[in-house]
Amino acid sequence: MAARVIGPTGSRRRRRFLLAPITLVVLIALIAISSASGVLAGSPSKFESGNDPTLGLGNMTVNASGNKDWISVTEEANYVHLSDAAASTGDNSFTPGQKQDTVCPTIEGHKNPPKDDFTDVASFTEVNTTDGDAHEGDVYLYGATLRFQPNGNASENIELKQGTNGECTDVPGLLARTAGDKLIAIDYLGGGSAVQFHVLTWVGSGACFVANDPAPCWGATVLDLTASGFAEGGVNGSNLTVAQNPISNAAIKAGQFAEFGINLSDSGIIPAGDCAGFSQTIWESRSSGSSFVSSTKDITIEDKDISLCGSVEVTKVGSDGGSQEGAVFTLYEGSVDPANVVGSCTVNGDGDCANDDGTTIYPPSFADLQPGTYVIDETTVPANYGKDADLPETFTVAIGETKQLSYTDPRLQGALRILKNSTKGAGTSRVANDGAVFSYDDSSVTDNGAGDEDSDVGEVCVSGLDLGDYTVNETSAPDGYGDAPASEADQVVTVADGTDCGTNQPAAAATATFHNPPLADIQVNFRDGGSGETTTGSTINCVEGSTDLGDNDATATTGWDKSETHLDLDPGTYVCTVVVDP
Repeated sequence: MAARVIGPTGSRRRRRFLLAPITLVVLIALIAISSASGVLAGSPSKFESGNDPTLGLGNMTVNASGNKDWISVTEEANYVHLSDAAASTGDNSFTPGQKQDTVCPTIEGHKNPPKDDFTDVASFTEVNTTDGDAHEGDVYLYGATLRFQPNGNASENIELKQGTNGECTDVPGLLARTAGDKLIAIDYLGGGSAVQFHVLTWVGSGACFVANDPAPCWGATVLDLTASGFAEGGVNGSNLTVAQNPISNAAIKAGQFAEFGINLSDSGIIPAGDCAGFSQTIWESRSSGSSFVSSTKDITIEDKDISLCGSVEVTKVGSDGGSQEGAVFTLYEGSVDPANVVGSCTVNGDGDCANDDGTTIYPPSFADLQPGTYVIDETTVPANYGKDADLPETFTVAIGETKQLSYTDPRLQGALRILKNSTKGAGTSRVANDGAVFSYDDSSVTDNGAGDEDSDVGEVCVSGLDLGDYTVNETSAPDGYGDAPASEADQVVTVADGTDCGTNQPAAAATATFHNPPLADIQVNFRDGGSGETTTGSTINCVEGSTDLGDNDATATTGWDKSETHLDLDPGTYVCTVVVDP
C-alpha cells in the first residue's frame, strides 16, 4: 500500500511572507562533515542532497543513475517552490530589536543585503515505506535556497512549526510558536564544502538558550547533527546554466544556491513513535557567520504538512442522491468498542462533516492517525436510509497514507396496498377493479382488473415507495360499482421499510380499503294488449324518494309501445308508476 506525506495542499490556504531578524548564540565547536555519497542513508529516492563526490559541489542535476535531484522532482506532489521578492523594500523581516524568544514576532518591510536575500526556496519530502528496511518509516526533508547574490559562507535557519497553538493575531498565516517546534540552523562553510547542522527546540518551561529570557523560548539544549550522518548539504561551486537550474529557470553564479537533506526521524526532530509532524516551514536567511548569533534577514513561509500521520476521507451518498444530513460516522482504533473511539463526525446538509473539535470539512475525514488498524461505522443513519452493507469496515492506514472510503446508503422503500370490497357480503368480498383509478399523494394507479404487481383480484399494490405517510383516494370506481362512501374519500396509510408486493406484503397500517356498492339497471316496458287503444295516454314514471329519475330511454323496446330504462343505479328504493290510458 503506497504511503505519502501530505503535500502543499492542506487545510490552510498557502500564504507567503518574508520576515527577519532573530539572534541565537551557540557555544559549540563546529565539526565539518562531508557525505561520502551525497545521498542520505535510507532515502527512498536516493536524493542527492549533498556534495557530489565526483564534482565536489552542490548541484541540481542527477549525478548517478537511479538517483533523484531537483531536476527530477519538480512535478511531484511533495515538491514545493516559492518565489520570494528580492531587492525590494517590501521584502519583509521580523521587526528589528524584538526578542528572539517571541511566540509571535511582528513584521515590517525591509530591504535585505543581496547576499542574504532569497529569490527562491524549494522543498521536497518523502517517507521510506519499504517493509523491513532499516529506515522504514523515516521522514526525509530536502531544501534548497537561491540568493540574489552569491554568499561565500551562507547561513540559514529552517523553522518547523506544528501549528497547535493557532495563528498569530497580528500576522495572519504565521503560526504561533509552540512547545516542540524545531529550529534547524545550517551553516555552509568553506564555500559550502563543510556544512554544520544544529537543532533547537521551543520549550514552554525550563532553561532558555538565551539565559536571560524567560520561557516560552528556544530551549538551552542544542542538538549537533554535524557529524551524525543524518544531515548533509552543499553549495554550488560553479556557475549553473538555465538548463541546470529547474527551480528558478535562471542562470546563477557559484555560491548562489545551497541545498540540504535531513532524516527528520533518525535525528529525533520527529520523535520515534510519534506520527505528528509539522504544518509550516519558515525559511530564514542569516548574515554570514558560523553561529546562531548572526541576525536573521530574509524569511519565506511555506505551508506544507510533513508527518508520518495517516488520514481517512469518507465519501457518503444515498442510492437516490438524496441528502445524507444527520449521518454520523464513528472511527475506532482496532475494534468496535466505546473505549477505542478515535472520533466521530456528523454530516450536515452540505455534505460537510462537523468534527468533534468543531471544525467543518469536506469530505468527512479523520486526520493525524497513527499507522495501524481501524474500524469505521455509520453509527447514525440518515432518515429513510439503510446502512451500507460494507459497514462496519476494518482497514489499515499506512505511514502518511490518506485512506479514501466510499459508502452508499440504500434508500429505504416499502409498498402500499389498496383493497376493493363490495358492500355485499359484509363488505369483505373482493370485486374486480377493472378501470378503477386510485390516487396516492401526487401519483395515481389504474387497476387492470386482475390486480397489479402480483396482487390478487380486488386489490392494487404499489411498491418502491419512500417511507412515510400517503393519502390514498379512489378517483373513479370500477365498472359496475358506485363510488365509495364519503367517509372513505381520503385514507392515510404509512409505508413501512422492507414491504413489497411479493412475499413481504404491506401490513394493515399501509393498507387502504374502499367499499363500493354494486350498481343496478331497471327497465319498465308497456304495450297495447292488442286493441290498439291503450297507448295514447299511458305513462311510465320512476322516482327515488322524491327525486324523479326522468325519462332516460324514450326509445321503445322492440315489441313494446313504451319503455323507460335507468342505468347504474346505486342501491336504494325505486318506485315506478305505470298509468294505463283508460
